Amino acid sequence: MTSSDSKTLVRAIGRWSLTALVINSIIGSGIFGLPSTMAGLLGTRSSWAVLLAGIAVAPIIACYAEVSSYFSEAGGPYLWTRTAFGPFIGLQIGWLLWLVRLTAPAANANLFVSYLAEFWPPAREPLPRALVLTLLLGLLAFINYRGVRAGTQVSNVFTIAKLLPLLIVVAGGLTYAVAGHPSAFTITPPSEANSWLKAILLFVFAYGGFEGALVVMAEARNPKRDAPFALFAALATCVFTYTLVQWVVVRLLTDPVHSERPLADTARLFMGEGGAALVALGALVSTYGYLSANMLAVPRITFAFAEAGDFPRVFAAIHPRFHTPYFSIAVFAAMTWLFALLGNFTWNVTLSAVGRLFFYAVGSAALPALRKQQPGGAWFRLPGAMAFVIAAVLICIILATRIDLSGSLILGATMLAALVNWLVAHRMRKPAAGSIS
Repeated sequence: MTSSDSKTLVRAIGRWSLTALVINSIIGSGIFGLPSTMAGLLGTRSSWAVLLAGIAVAPIIACYAEVSSYFSEAGGPYLWTRTAFGPFIGLQIGWLLWLVRLTAPAANANLFVSYLAEFWPPAREPLPRALVLTLLLGLLAFINYRGVRAGTQVSNVFTIAKLLPLLIVVAGGLTYAVAGHPSAFTITPPSEANSWLKAILLFVFAYGGFEGALVVMAEARNPKRDAPFALFAALATCVFTYTLVQWVVVRLLTDPVHSERPLADTARLFMGEGGAALVALGALVSTYGYLSANMLAVPRITFAFAEAGDFPRVFAAIHPRFHTPYFSIAVFAAMTWLFALLGNFTWNVTLSAVGRLFFYAVGSAALPALRKQQPGGAWFRLPGAMAFVIAAVLICIILATRIDLSGSLILGATMLAALVNWLVAHRMRKPAAGSIS
Protein backbone atom coordinates (compact mmCIF):
# COMPACT_ATOMS: atom_id res chain seq x y z
CA MET A 1 0.00 0.00 0.00
CA THR A 2 1.39 3.37 -0.96
CA SER A 3 -0.07 6.76 -0.39
CA SER A 4 -1.15 8.82 -3.34
CA ASP A 5 -0.34 11.90 -1.26
CA SER A 6 3.08 13.52 -1.77
CA LYS A 7 3.46 13.71 2.01
CA THR A 8 4.81 10.51 3.51
CA LEU A 9 5.51 9.04 6.91
CA VAL A 10 9.10 9.13 8.16
CA ARG A 11 11.07 5.94 8.82
CA ALA A 12 12.59 6.98 12.12
CA ILE A 13 12.17 3.93 14.40
CA GLY A 14 15.34 1.85 14.71
CA ARG A 15 15.76 -1.71 15.95
CA TRP A 16 16.24 -0.88 19.61
CA SER A 17 13.53 1.76 19.64
CA LEU A 18 11.14 -0.79 18.12
CA THR A 19 12.17 -3.30 20.79
CA ALA A 20 11.54 -0.67 23.47
CA LEU A 21 8.14 0.05 21.92
CA VAL A 22 7.18 -3.64 22.07
CA ILE A 23 8.28 -3.87 25.72
CA ASN A 24 6.43 -0.64 26.50
CA SER A 25 3.33 -2.06 24.82
CA ILE A 26 3.47 -5.21 26.98
CA ILE A 27 4.36 -3.91 30.44
CA GLY A 28 1.51 -1.90 31.87
CA SER A 29 0.35 -1.67 35.46
CA GLY A 30 -0.62 -5.33 35.89
CA ILE A 31 2.79 -6.49 37.12
CA PHE A 32 2.47 -4.15 40.11
CA GLY A 33 -0.64 -5.96 41.36
CA LEU A 34 -0.78 -9.43 39.81
CA PRO A 35 1.85 -11.06 42.07
CA SER A 36 -0.64 -11.02 44.97
CA THR A 37 -3.33 -12.76 42.90
CA MET A 38 -0.84 -15.35 41.70
CA ALA A 39 0.34 -16.00 45.25
CA GLY A 40 -3.25 -16.61 46.30
CA LEU A 41 -3.73 -19.16 43.55
CA LEU A 42 -0.48 -21.14 43.76
CA GLY A 43 1.50 -19.83 46.71
CA THR A 44 5.23 -20.50 46.44
CA ARG A 45 4.78 -22.23 43.08
CA SER A 46 3.35 -19.13 41.41
CA SER A 47 6.63 -18.08 39.79
CA TRP A 48 6.52 -21.31 37.77
CA ALA A 49 3.09 -20.33 36.44
CA VAL A 50 4.48 -16.97 35.33
CA LEU A 51 7.24 -18.77 33.44
CA LEU A 52 4.77 -21.24 31.89
CA ALA A 53 2.56 -18.36 30.78
CA GLY A 54 5.52 -16.88 28.91
CA ILE A 55 6.11 -20.25 27.26
CA ALA A 56 2.42 -20.36 26.28
CA VAL A 57 2.69 -16.97 24.56
CA ALA A 58 5.86 -18.01 22.69
CA PRO A 59 4.08 -19.83 19.79
CA ILE A 60 1.96 -16.73 19.09
CA ILE A 61 5.06 -14.52 19.22
CA ALA A 62 6.90 -16.94 16.90
CA CYS A 63 4.09 -16.90 14.33
CA TYR A 64 3.86 -13.12 14.50
CA ALA A 65 7.63 -12.90 14.01
CA GLU A 66 7.50 -14.57 10.61
CA VAL A 67 4.25 -12.97 9.49
CA SER A 68 5.47 -9.47 10.39
CA SER A 69 8.64 -10.00 8.35
CA TYR A 70 6.59 -10.08 5.13
CA PHE A 71 5.55 -6.43 5.48
CA SER A 72 6.98 -2.95 5.69
CA GLU A 73 3.70 -0.98 5.73
CA ALA A 74 1.45 0.21 8.55
CA GLY A 75 -1.39 -1.99 9.80
CA GLY A 76 -0.02 -4.98 11.73
CA PRO A 77 -2.55 -7.85 12.11
CA TYR A 78 -5.12 -5.95 10.01
CA LEU A 79 -2.74 -5.74 7.06
CA TRP A 80 -1.52 -9.32 7.43
CA THR A 81 -4.97 -10.90 7.59
CA ARG A 82 -6.30 -8.64 4.83
CA THR A 83 -3.48 -9.81 2.59
CA ALA A 84 -3.83 -13.46 3.58
CA PHE A 85 -7.63 -13.81 3.71
CA GLY A 86 -9.09 -10.78 1.93
CA PRO A 87 -10.72 -7.46 2.98
CA PHE A 88 -13.65 -9.01 4.88
CA ILE A 89 -11.51 -10.95 7.37
CA GLY A 90 -8.98 -8.11 7.42
CA LEU A 91 -11.61 -5.61 8.52
CA GLN A 92 -12.99 -7.93 11.19
CA ILE A 93 -9.50 -8.30 12.64
CA GLY A 94 -8.75 -4.64 12.12
CA TRP A 95 -11.81 -3.49 14.04
CA LEU A 96 -11.12 -5.95 16.86
CA LEU A 97 -7.51 -4.75 16.96
CA TRP A 98 -8.73 -1.17 17.13
CA LEU A 99 -11.21 -2.04 19.89
CA VAL A 100 -8.51 -3.75 21.97
CA ARG A 101 -6.03 -0.93 21.45
CA LEU A 102 -8.70 1.54 22.59
CA THR A 103 -9.92 -0.34 25.65
CA ALA A 104 -6.56 -1.48 27.03
CA PRO A 105 -5.14 2.07 27.20
CA ALA A 106 -8.46 3.29 28.61
CA ALA A 107 -8.18 0.69 31.38
CA ASN A 108 -4.65 1.84 32.14
CA ALA A 109 -5.73 5.48 32.14
CA ASN A 110 -8.30 4.57 34.80
CA LEU A 111 -5.60 2.82 36.81
CA PHE A 112 -3.34 5.86 36.54
CA VAL A 113 -6.05 7.96 38.18
CA SER A 114 -6.42 5.31 40.92
CA TYR A 115 -2.68 5.32 41.64
CA LEU A 116 -2.58 9.10 41.53
CA ALA A 117 -5.31 9.22 44.14
CA GLU A 118 -2.86 7.67 46.61
CA PHE A 119 -0.85 10.89 46.36
CA TRP A 120 -3.75 13.24 45.58
CA PRO A 121 -7.13 11.87 46.86
CA PRO A 122 -9.36 14.35 44.92
CA ALA A 123 -8.25 12.63 41.69
CA ARG A 124 -11.09 10.11 42.16
CA GLU A 125 -13.77 12.81 42.04
CA PRO A 126 -15.58 13.29 38.69
CA LEU A 127 -14.30 16.72 37.65
CA PRO A 128 -10.63 16.26 38.69
CA ARG A 129 -10.70 12.78 37.13
CA ALA A 130 -11.92 14.20 33.81
CA LEU A 131 -9.26 16.93 33.93
CA VAL A 132 -6.49 14.43 34.71
CA LEU A 133 -7.55 12.16 31.83
CA THR A 134 -7.68 15.16 29.49
CA LEU A 135 -4.18 16.28 30.46
CA LEU A 136 -2.78 12.73 30.30
CA LEU A 137 -4.00 11.97 26.82
CA GLY A 138 -3.81 15.52 25.47
CA LEU A 139 -0.10 15.83 26.23
CA LEU A 140 0.74 12.51 24.58
CA ALA A 141 -1.40 13.37 21.55
CA PHE A 142 0.43 16.69 21.18
CA ILE A 143 3.87 15.04 21.41
CA ASN A 144 2.98 12.46 18.77
CA TYR A 145 1.33 15.07 16.57
CA ARG A 146 4.66 16.91 16.51
CA GLY A 147 6.53 13.95 15.06
CA VAL A 148 7.24 10.24 15.24
CA ARG A 149 10.78 10.85 16.50
CA ALA A 150 9.43 12.72 19.53
CA GLY A 151 6.87 9.99 20.19
CA THR A 152 9.56 7.31 19.88
CA GLN A 153 11.90 9.15 22.25
CA VAL A 154 9.14 9.45 24.84
CA SER A 155 8.40 5.72 24.49
CA ASN A 156 12.11 4.89 24.95
CA VAL A 157 12.34 7.00 28.11
CA PHE A 158 9.23 5.42 29.60
CA THR A 159 10.46 1.91 28.78
CA ILE A 160 13.64 2.49 30.76
CA ALA A 161 11.73 4.26 33.53
CA LYS A 162 9.23 1.43 33.95
CA LEU A 163 11.87 -1.33 33.87
CA LEU A 164 14.07 0.41 36.45
CA PRO A 165 11.86 -0.10 39.55
CA LEU A 166 11.12 -3.68 38.50
CA LEU A 167 14.82 -4.48 38.16
CA ILE A 168 15.52 -2.75 41.49
CA VAL A 169 12.97 -5.03 43.16
CA VAL A 170 14.55 -8.07 41.48
CA ALA A 171 18.18 -7.14 42.27
CA GLY A 172 17.46 -5.98 45.80
CA GLY A 173 15.22 -8.93 46.53
CA LEU A 174 17.74 -11.48 45.26
CA THR A 175 20.50 -9.83 47.30
CA TYR A 176 18.27 -9.78 50.39
CA ALA A 177 17.41 -13.47 49.93
CA VAL A 178 21.03 -14.54 49.28
CA ALA A 179 22.11 -12.65 52.40
CA GLY A 180 20.47 -15.39 54.43
CA HIS A 181 17.00 -14.09 55.19
CA PRO A 182 14.67 -17.09 55.50
CA SER A 183 11.59 -17.48 53.31
CA ALA A 184 8.74 -15.61 54.98
CA PHE A 185 5.90 -17.15 52.97
CA THR A 186 5.63 -20.92 52.91
CA ILE A 187 2.00 -21.53 51.96
CA THR A 188 1.58 -23.87 49.02
CA PRO A 189 -2.07 -24.59 48.12
CA PRO A 190 -2.99 -28.02 46.72
CA SER A 191 -1.88 -28.47 43.11
CA GLU A 192 -5.31 -28.27 41.49
CA ALA A 193 -5.35 -28.16 37.71
CA ASN A 194 -7.93 -25.38 37.71
CA SER A 195 -5.72 -23.14 39.86
CA TRP A 196 -2.73 -23.69 37.60
CA LEU A 197 -4.77 -23.02 34.47
CA LYS A 198 -6.34 -19.89 35.93
CA ALA A 199 -2.95 -18.54 37.03
CA ILE A 200 -1.30 -19.24 33.68
CA LEU A 201 -4.18 -17.71 31.73
CA LEU A 202 -4.14 -14.66 33.96
CA PHE A 203 -0.51 -13.98 33.20
CA VAL A 204 -0.80 -14.78 29.50
CA PHE A 205 -2.71 -11.52 29.20
CA ALA A 206 0.07 -9.72 31.06
CA TYR A 207 2.38 -10.76 28.20
CA GLY A 208 -0.04 -9.36 25.59
CA GLY A 209 0.03 -6.01 23.85
CA PHE A 210 2.98 -6.67 21.53
CA GLU A 211 0.65 -6.58 18.51
CA GLY A 212 0.10 -2.87 18.97
CA ALA A 213 3.76 -2.06 18.38
CA LEU A 214 3.72 -3.89 15.03
CA VAL A 215 1.27 -1.40 13.52
CA VAL A 216 4.03 1.20 13.01
CA MET A 217 6.05 -0.71 10.40
CA ALA A 218 5.68 2.13 7.87
CA GLU A 219 7.85 4.22 10.21
CA ALA A 220 10.42 1.57 11.09
CA ARG A 221 13.79 1.82 9.36
CA ASN A 222 14.10 -1.87 8.55
CA PRO A 223 10.76 -3.42 9.56
CA LYS A 224 11.11 -6.87 8.01
CA ARG A 225 14.38 -7.46 9.84
CA ASP A 226 13.69 -5.62 13.08
CA ALA A 227 10.16 -6.81 13.91
CA PRO A 228 11.13 -10.47 14.62
CA PHE A 229 14.11 -9.33 16.70
CA ALA A 230 11.97 -6.89 18.69
CA LEU A 231 9.32 -9.54 19.40
CA PHE A 232 11.72 -12.20 20.65
CA ALA A 233 13.87 -9.72 22.62
CA ALA A 234 10.78 -8.22 24.28
CA LEU A 235 9.37 -11.64 25.20
CA ALA A 236 12.70 -12.72 26.73
CA THR A 237 12.92 -9.47 28.70
CA CYS A 238 9.38 -9.72 30.03
CA VAL A 239 9.59 -13.43 30.92
CA PHE A 240 12.84 -12.83 32.80
CA THR A 241 11.50 -9.77 34.64
CA TYR A 242 8.03 -11.10 35.42
CA THR A 243 9.25 -14.49 36.68
CA LEU A 244 11.89 -13.03 38.99
CA VAL A 245 9.52 -10.36 40.31
CA GLN A 246 7.02 -13.07 41.23
CA TRP A 247 9.72 -15.20 42.89
CA VAL A 248 11.03 -12.28 44.94
CA VAL A 249 7.54 -11.32 46.12
CA VAL A 250 6.58 -14.82 47.34
CA ARG A 251 10.07 -15.38 48.73
CA LEU A 252 10.27 -12.24 50.86
CA LEU A 253 6.77 -11.09 51.84
CA THR A 254 5.12 -12.65 54.87
CA ASP A 255 1.63 -12.38 53.37
CA PRO A 256 1.79 -11.49 49.67
CA VAL A 257 -1.77 -12.70 49.12
CA HIS A 258 -3.26 -9.77 51.02
CA SER A 259 -0.80 -7.11 49.90
CA GLU A 260 -2.44 -4.34 47.83
CA ARG A 261 0.96 -3.19 46.59
CA PRO A 262 3.17 -6.30 46.64
CA LEU A 263 6.15 -4.76 44.85
CA ALA A 264 6.15 -1.67 47.04
CA ASP A 265 5.90 -3.83 50.17
CA THR A 266 8.79 -5.97 48.93
CA ALA A 267 10.98 -2.93 48.23
CA ARG A 268 10.21 -1.60 51.70
CA LEU A 269 12.00 -4.64 53.22
CA PHE A 270 15.41 -3.77 51.84
CA MET A 271 15.10 -0.07 50.93
CA GLY A 272 12.72 1.30 53.54
CA GLU A 273 9.94 3.76 52.81
CA GLY A 274 11.98 5.38 50.05
CA GLY A 275 12.01 2.11 48.13
CA ALA A 276 8.27 1.67 48.57
CA ALA A 277 7.65 5.21 47.30
CA LEU A 278 9.94 4.58 44.31
CA VAL A 279 7.96 1.49 43.30
CA ALA A 280 4.64 3.29 43.79
CA LEU A 281 5.90 6.04 41.52
CA GLY A 282 7.08 3.33 39.12
CA ALA A 283 3.49 2.09 38.83
CA LEU A 284 2.42 5.57 37.71
CA VAL A 285 5.30 5.77 35.25
CA SER A 286 4.57 2.29 33.89
CA THR A 287 0.92 3.10 33.33
CA TYR A 288 1.69 6.37 31.57
CA GLY A 289 4.44 4.72 29.54
CA TYR A 290 1.91 2.16 28.32
CA LEU A 291 -0.32 5.02 27.21
CA SER A 292 2.60 6.64 25.38
CA ALA A 293 3.30 3.43 23.44
CA ASN A 294 -0.30 3.19 22.34
CA MET A 295 -0.52 6.86 21.39
CA LEU A 296 2.44 6.26 19.07
CA ALA A 297 1.21 3.01 17.53
CA VAL A 298 -2.57 2.78 17.49
CA PRO A 299 -3.42 5.76 15.23
CA ARG A 300 -1.60 3.87 12.49
CA ILE A 301 -4.46 1.32 12.48
CA THR A 302 -7.02 3.77 11.14
CA PHE A 303 -4.29 5.24 8.93
CA ALA A 304 -3.83 1.76 7.41
CA PHE A 305 -7.61 1.38 7.01
CA ALA A 306 -7.70 4.58 4.97
CA GLU A 307 -4.59 3.68 2.96
CA ALA A 308 -6.32 0.45 1.88
CA GLY A 309 -9.52 2.28 0.95
CA ASP A 310 -11.50 0.79 3.84
CA PHE A 311 -11.92 4.09 5.74
CA PRO A 312 -12.49 7.73 4.74
CA ARG A 313 -9.36 9.19 3.20
CA VAL A 314 -9.04 11.84 5.92
CA PHE A 315 -7.76 9.16 8.33
CA ALA A 316 -4.69 8.79 6.09
CA ALA A 317 -4.00 12.54 6.14
CA ILE A 318 -0.33 13.30 6.88
CA HIS A 319 0.78 16.57 8.38
CA PRO A 320 2.83 18.52 5.79
CA ARG A 321 5.43 19.60 8.35
CA PHE A 322 5.54 16.87 11.00
CA HIS A 323 4.79 13.88 8.71
CA THR A 324 2.39 12.32 11.21
CA PRO A 325 -1.15 10.93 10.70
CA TYR A 326 -2.54 13.83 12.72
CA PHE A 327 -6.25 13.16 12.15
CA SER A 328 -5.95 9.52 13.24
CA ILE A 329 -3.96 10.63 16.31
CA ALA A 330 -6.68 13.11 17.29
CA VAL A 331 -9.45 10.52 16.85
CA PHE A 332 -7.59 7.91 18.91
CA ALA A 333 -6.91 10.35 21.74
CA ALA A 334 -10.56 11.45 21.82
CA MET A 335 -11.95 7.90 21.79
CA THR A 336 -9.53 6.64 24.45
CA TRP A 337 -10.54 9.61 26.62
CA LEU A 338 -14.21 8.69 26.12
CA PHE A 339 -13.69 4.99 26.91
CA ALA A 340 -11.71 5.87 30.03
CA LEU A 341 -14.27 8.41 31.18
CA LEU A 342 -17.37 6.27 30.63
CA GLY A 343 -16.08 2.75 31.29
CA ASN A 344 -14.48 1.20 34.35
CA PHE A 345 -11.27 -0.80 34.52
CA THR A 346 -12.89 -4.27 34.50
CA TRP A 347 -15.17 -3.47 31.57
CA ASN A 348 -12.28 -2.24 29.44
CA VAL A 349 -10.04 -5.19 30.38
CA THR A 350 -12.74 -7.75 29.46
CA LEU A 351 -13.22 -6.22 26.03
CA SER A 352 -9.46 -6.14 25.52
CA ALA A 353 -9.00 -9.79 26.49
CA VAL A 354 -11.82 -11.14 24.32
CA GLY A 355 -10.90 -9.22 21.19
CA ARG A 356 -7.21 -10.02 21.51
CA LEU A 357 -7.76 -13.78 21.22
CA PHE A 358 -9.41 -13.45 17.83
CA PHE A 359 -6.59 -11.60 16.14
CA TYR A 360 -3.92 -13.69 17.87
CA ALA A 361 -5.49 -16.83 16.39
CA VAL A 362 -6.23 -15.44 12.93
CA GLY A 363 -2.91 -13.57 12.77
CA SER A 364 -1.07 -16.82 13.51
CA ALA A 365 -3.17 -18.71 10.96
CA ALA A 366 -2.12 -16.17 8.33
CA LEU A 367 1.39 -17.67 8.30
CA PRO A 368 0.73 -20.68 6.00
CA ALA A 369 -1.48 -18.54 3.74
CA LEU A 370 1.27 -15.95 3.30
CA ARG A 371 3.88 -18.63 2.67
CA LYS A 372 1.71 -19.91 -0.18
CA GLN A 373 1.02 -16.44 -1.58
CA GLN A 374 4.51 -15.02 -1.17
CA PRO A 375 7.08 -17.84 -1.18
CA GLY A 376 10.41 -16.47 -0.07
CA GLY A 377 8.85 -13.13 0.86
CA ALA A 378 9.64 -13.27 4.58
CA TRP A 379 12.91 -12.05 6.06
CA PHE A 380 12.52 -14.50 8.97
CA ARG A 381 11.36 -18.09 8.37
CA LEU A 382 10.09 -20.03 11.38
CA PRO A 383 11.32 -23.65 11.61
CA GLY A 384 8.48 -26.13 12.16
CA ALA A 385 5.99 -23.39 11.43
CA MET A 386 2.82 -25.52 11.30
CA ALA A 387 3.43 -26.89 14.79
CA PHE A 388 3.67 -23.32 16.08
CA VAL A 389 0.53 -22.27 14.21
CA ILE A 390 -1.49 -25.17 15.62
CA ALA A 391 -0.19 -24.51 19.13
CA ALA A 392 -0.97 -20.79 18.88
CA VAL A 393 -4.54 -21.36 17.69
CA LEU A 394 -5.19 -24.02 20.34
CA ILE A 395 -3.87 -21.73 23.08
CA CYS A 396 -6.25 -18.99 21.93
CA ILE A 397 -9.20 -21.42 21.92
CA ILE A 398 -8.39 -22.63 25.44
CA LEU A 399 -8.10 -19.04 26.66
CA ALA A 400 -11.43 -18.16 25.07
CA THR A 401 -13.20 -20.89 27.05
CA ARG A 402 -12.04 -19.28 30.30
CA ILE A 403 -13.40 -15.78 29.65
CA ASP A 404 -16.80 -14.57 30.80
CA LEU A 405 -18.41 -13.16 27.66
CA SER A 406 -21.61 -11.96 29.37
CA GLY A 407 -20.47 -8.36 29.66
CA SER A 408 -18.98 -7.98 26.19
CA LEU A 409 -21.95 -7.38 23.89
CA ILE A 410 -19.96 -4.49 22.47
CA LEU A 411 -17.74 -7.13 20.87
CA GLY A 412 -20.65 -8.22 18.70
CA ALA A 413 -21.39 -4.60 17.87
CA THR A 414 -17.78 -4.13 16.80
CA MET A 415 -17.93 -7.12 14.46
CA LEU A 416 -21.22 -5.84 13.05
CA ALA A 417 -19.62 -2.45 12.46
CA ALA A 418 -16.77 -4.20 10.64
CA LEU A 419 -19.31 -5.99 8.43
CA VAL A 420 -21.05 -2.72 7.57
CA ASN A 421 -17.65 -1.13 6.94
CA TRP A 422 -16.75 -3.94 4.54
CA LEU A 423 -20.07 -3.68 2.68
CA VAL A 424 -19.71 0.08 2.21
CA ALA A 425 -16.03 -0.12 1.23
CA HIS A 426 -16.70 -3.03 -1.13
CA ARG A 427 -19.46 -1.09 -2.87
CA MET A 428 -17.48 2.13 -3.16
CA ARG A 429 -14.12 0.63 -4.12
CA LYS A 430 -13.52 0.63 -7.84
CA PRO A 431 -12.60 -2.83 -9.10
CA ALA A 432 -8.90 -3.07 -9.78
CA ALA A 433 -7.17 -5.72 -11.78
CA GLY A 434 -5.72 -8.35 -9.53
CA SER A 435 -7.30 -6.97 -6.34
CA ILE A 436 -8.82 -9.21 -3.70
CA SER A 437 -12.54 -8.57 -3.29
